[in-house]
Amino acid sequence: MAKFHAATGRATIKAALLASSMLTIAGPALAQVDEITVTAQKKSESLQDVPISIQAFNTQKLEELEISAFDDYAKFLPSLSFQSTGPNSTNVYFRGVVSGGDGNHSASLPSVGVYLDEQPVTTILGFLPVHVYDIERVEGIAGPQGTLYGASAQSGVVRIITNKPKLGEFEAGYDLEVNAVQHGDVGYQFEGYVNQPVSENAAIRLVGWYKKDAGYIDNVLTGRIFPGTIAPAFGGVNPLNGGALNPIFKDNANLVEDNFNDVETYGARAALKIDLNENWTITPTILAQKQESNGIHFYDPDSGDLKVSRFEPEFSNDKFIQGAMTIEGKIGDFDLVVASSYLRRQIDSNYDYTDYAYYYDALYQYYDSLYG
Repeated sequence: MAKFHAATGRATIKAALLASSMLTIAGPALAQVDEITVTAQKKSESLQDVPISIQAFNTQKLEELEISAFDDYAKFLPSLSFQSTGPNSTNVYFRGVVSGGDGNHSASLPSVGVYLDEQPVTTILGFLPVHVYDIERVEGIAGPQGTLYGASAQSGVVRIITNKPKLGEFEAGYDLEVNAVQHGDVGYQFEGYVNQPVSENAAIRLVGWYKKDAGYIDNVLTGRIFPGTIAPAFGGVNPLNGGALNPIFKDNANLVEDNFNDVETYGARAALKIDLNENWTITPTILAQKQESNGIHFYDPDSGDLKVSRFEPEFSNDKFIQGAMTIEGKIGDFDLVVASSYLRRQIDSNYDYTDYAYYYDALYQYYDSLYG
C-alpha cells in the first residue's frame, strides 16, 4: 500500500483458491522496518528484547501478506493451531492445549485469550471474528499468560492492536479488492479509513469495511422418502385418527442454488484520542460488525465434488458491538493503564437436520420389523 499524509489507496484483482494469476496496482513500497515494538508485557519493548515466546506482525507485514481475517495470520504463528469449519466456528490452540477433553468450546471459555487492544474479546462462543484492517500489529504469545492477561490465557494470547488516532495530522486511505474462486463465485472487498484532528490535543479515526466472500458449494436437487411412517407395528393405520399411513416424500427444489455458501461481513470502528496533558491520555473507542453467512462450508462426497443436498435454509448471523475506554498516564516513576469495555454479541443460526430425521426413521422401521 502507498502511504501519504493526505490519502492512500490500493486496488487488487486476484484469483483465489487454486488461483492462476494476480494483478496488483499499488504505489511506492514502504521503507523496510528494522525494529518491531511490542507491548506483550504491558510496556513498549523491542521484539528482540522480550524474554518470552512471541511472534509479531507489524502493519507492513500485514499488508504484504494481504491479511484481513484470523485464518490469514493464524497460519503464520508457529505455536498456534486452529480448527475452522466456517465463519464463527474456529477453535484455537497454543502448543496443543485445549479447553476440555474433547476440545469442545461450547461449555467453558477457551484456553487461548484474544485481545483487541487492551480489551478481551474471548467468549464462550469463541473469539470475535474481528475484521483485520488499519491494524498496527498482531502479536501471538505462546505459553501461560494468566499473570498479565487473566482467565482464558492458560496456553497463550493473541493480541490485535489497532492504529490509534494521530494528533495534528490528516490521513486517509482505502483498499479495493475483487477475487474469483475457481469453480465458485466472485468476491470483493472495500475498506477505508480517515484520521482527522479535531483540535490541538484531540483527533478522531474512523474505519469502515465491507467484504463479500464468494461461495463455492452447490446445493443440488435431490429427494427422499421418509420410511418411519409405514412401520409394521402400525399396520398401515394411523393410531391417532385411524387414517392410512403413507410414506412422506420431500425434495429440495426450492433451495437448489450454485455457490450458496457466501459470507458478507461489514462493520465500522471509531476511536477518539484526547491528550489531557503531557502525562495523561484518554482513548474511547466503539466497534460494531455484522457477519451474515449462508449455507454450509463442507461438502458431501455422495452428492458430488463441492456439492451438498440440503432440505432447509441454513444461515448464521453474528453481530456484536463493543465499547471501550483506555486511560494511560504516569504517576511518579510508574506507568498506569486502565482499560474497561462493554461487549454484546448475538448469534442467530439455522441448520438442516433432515439427515438425522431420515436415518432415525429408517432405524425405527428396521427395529420395528425385528421386534415390533
